[in-house]
Amino acid sequence: MFSITPEDGKKGGSSTVCSPDTLVIAKTHLHVCPDGPDKCKNCEHLQICRYFVCGTCKFGNKCRMSHDVKSTHNTTLLKKAGLQDLKEKELFQLLLQNDLTLLPEVCSHYNKGNGEHGSCKYPTSCTNLHVCQHYLQDNCKFGDSCKRAHKFDTNSMKILKHGLGEDESNGFLKTYKNRFLISCHAGKPAQRVETVKPAVITKQPNIPCAIQPNIPSAMQPKSGTVCEALSEEICLFYIRGGCTFKEKCARVHHRMPYKWQYLQYGTWKDFSNGEDIERAYCNPANDTSMGSTQVNFEHMTYGGMKVRRLSTVSSVNKPPHFILTTNWIWYWKDEKGKWIEYGCGEDLKRMALITSNTLEEAYLKDPKETLTFRSESHEYKLNFVGMHQQNLKHGTTRYVRRRPKFVSAELVERKVRSESSGPSPTNIPDYWEKEALPNFTYKLITVSSGTDEYRKVESLFKATMPCNRIKEIQRVQNPSLWKVFQWQKEQMEQRNGGADVEKRYLFHGTDPTLKEVICEQNFDWRSCGKNGTMYGKGSYFARDASYSNRYAKAKGGMKMLFVALVLVGDFTKGTSSMARPPPKKYKEGIYYDSCVDKDQDPSIFVIFEKYQIYPEYIIDYFQN
Repeated sequence: MFSITPEDGKKGGSSTVCSPDTLVIAKTHLHVCPDGPDKCKNCEHLQICRYFVCGTCKFGNKCRMSHDVKSTHNTTLLKKAGLQDLKEKELFQLLLQNDLTLLPEVCSHYNKGNGEHGSCKYPTSCTNLHVCQHYLQDNCKFGDSCKRAHKFDTNSMKILKHGLGEDESNGFLKTYKNRFLISCHAGKPAQRVETVKPAVITKQPNIPCAIQPNIPSAMQPKSGTVCEALSEEICLFYIRGGCTFKEKCARVHHRMPYKWQYLQYGTWKDFSNGEDIERAYCNPANDTSMGSTQVNFEHMTYGGMKVRRLSTVSSVNKPPHFILTTNWIWYWKDEKGKWIEYGCGEDLKRMALITSNTLEEAYLKDPKETLTFRSESHEYKLNFVGMHQQNLKHGTTRYVRRRPKFVSAELVERKVRSESSGPSPTNIPDYWEKEALPNFTYKLITVSSGTDEYRKVESLFKATMPCNRIKEIQRVQNPSLWKVFQWQKEQMEQRNGGADVEKRYLFHGTDPTLKEVICEQNFDWRSCGKNGTMYGKGSYFARDASYSNRYAKAKGGMKMLFVALVLVGDFTKGTSSMARPPPKKYKEGIYYDSCVDKDQDPSIFVIFEKYQIYPEYIIDYFQN
């Protein structure tokens, strides 16, 4: 199976005809089993030493994990995938670029900030790779003048446990580029090419390398990759008073819901009068800001330098009670040159059926889309790329603008103060302690061992870990997260025709250092990292405590597990490429709520939307 992205591909018969610029990358669903044959029955993954695949196993024939690629189990899987004729080196290369658990991640903190090592605080001990993310994505704008590394340095190669040979270094760079391209096009099915035989592959030892060195435009990453989107999003928790991620947060820490910057000598610098620029930008009639600092809003430039606006997430992407999200307003320009908001004022007489929220939701879903809508008497087509709308009957074209609603520093301060001193939360569980209900943080309450609540959580844990002694069970009381969880439940029930949504208590094992962050901000795989992506790129939860125990980090002879209440809803089997649940068959526009390891009696659940999760309990137990 290959991922083929032609610049101008044409299908014909059973083969695919591609242009000379086509990039072909080998893909496979096969992964290396993380558990080994003793712990994994009816395994659908390759039983082989992961370090052997990476070329770093020190034990050789004495290794307890198999080094036999051609074992009966592995051969069966390879034949099923059509990979039985690959040489060992070729198979390993294929696995390295598809199995995201085999190689370390690129350091996200290194790729932001102004220091020599970005914002990474551990330049010599960091376990992630210090290399330019945009270089790996083939969209670095600075080329040789980039202050980030465009090759693996000694420390990176040490992490990879390889010598610093030029060939090996280049090989790993190509592997990481292909990993990104595969994940970037995760939603697109790979194409089977009948004319390509295994014999052809064996003549090319570097299977993952592109047939042509130039990546066609169709393969360029979209403007909104997860890492890039987070690095340009302002953290709502920091504005409200504090973020427990601190300098490790993937989002920008700033006290205002917007931030204006200009690019000077490869570094983004803040404007000193950001609020004045914002005030001018919020007026759709303004093409530039006022005063001595004239920012061109159409081209986003200032004196020949690039300009960008960072902001909090759009209000349509968050529950309605979230404060200081960005409220985007959509305007169209009438024949008199006046900017009119959709769905308001004079527009009610003309458009009526379309509002700023409607347009914002459609725009965020696909910024390259063309939206068709009707008023009482006319039909229009709105082009998001060109930012104009056209009357389909008369051909009249009107300009369109998307600008935020202005928020002053004074209003920000007032909203934060109002939330912190607001009334006590309502609609909380009856068994919560009413005296421990902070507004936008949390309290940990020890659950008494003689209560039904304690016995409920204990029985879930002891079902698969009967020999481990529990030290303490704590309840997480976070009214803000609970409110969002209930809101999400209502949304899912509405989509489900009013029927109840399935929810389960599931386990999650992690590093104790993330305890405070999860209790305050919930699980977020984009910020907290991930142990694997076998069934999708989300937060992983297990039915059995024994499974999550493998990922719980020990500290002083103790381990910790979260017991989360999860809205699993309707689920289906996931794959490593999924960044969201897939659509349901024969139901256009309706998606599953979560992904699992198997359709019948699943034991692993992948949740992509963190509002479906409430981290309700923490179990501290003794490590056997």
